[in-house]
Amino acid sequence: MKFNLPTRLTFLRLGLALLIIILLIFPFYRIGFEFKTFLFHSILIDVRYIMCGVIFIIASFTDYLDGYFARKNNEVTDFGKFTDAVADKVLVNSALIIFASQGFIPAAVPVIIIVRDIIVDAIRMNVATKGTVQAARMSGKIKTACLMIGIVLTFFYNLPFELLGLQISKFFLYFGALMSLVSMYEYYNLNKKLLYSEFEAKK
Repeated sequence: MKFNLPTRLTFLRLGLALLIIILLIFPFYRIGFEFKTFLFHSILIDVRYIMCGVIFIIASFTDYLDGYFARKNNEVTDFGKFTDAVADKVLVNSALIIFASQGFIPAAVPVIIIVRDIIVDAIRMNVATKGTVQAARMSGKIKTACLMIGIVLTFFYNLPFELLGLQISKFFLYFGALMSLVSMYEYYNLNKKLLYSEFEAKK
């Protein structure tokens, strides 16, 4: 099977997401390797997180590129849409889960995001069987942008805002979680008639 450029970029993003996961959770000390750490204004910086932040930015940029080339070259495919959604969720959700497990953010943030994704995907699949394709909502786009910014800032230890005592990284992550709930409600509200159409028809 020959993959087009947008799909190759999507698989690149998925590979970069897996690389981030390995860098953050693999016990490198067991094979005798330690990542460098250093103090910066009393903040202990682990080079791993800086590396992962750079990788995350590159991976996020491929998300823009694959969509751009898919539209430009008229190469939008169902397989491409599916793999793009998978790559996005692996990239964002895995970072949030790891941040929560390592104490950077409350566990509520990834729980809200993942539950929202499950519910919205279920709604989309349900209405798709009835011939309706629901376009992405603005609230969902805002949610994604906030999470991306929040994750990047977290990888970079919320610098330079941390030096000013401003928790900007957490603000974006919390706001992204809030917008995920808003977008979930919008998807439900827009599609509730279709969701309950079978029950209404039986009355």
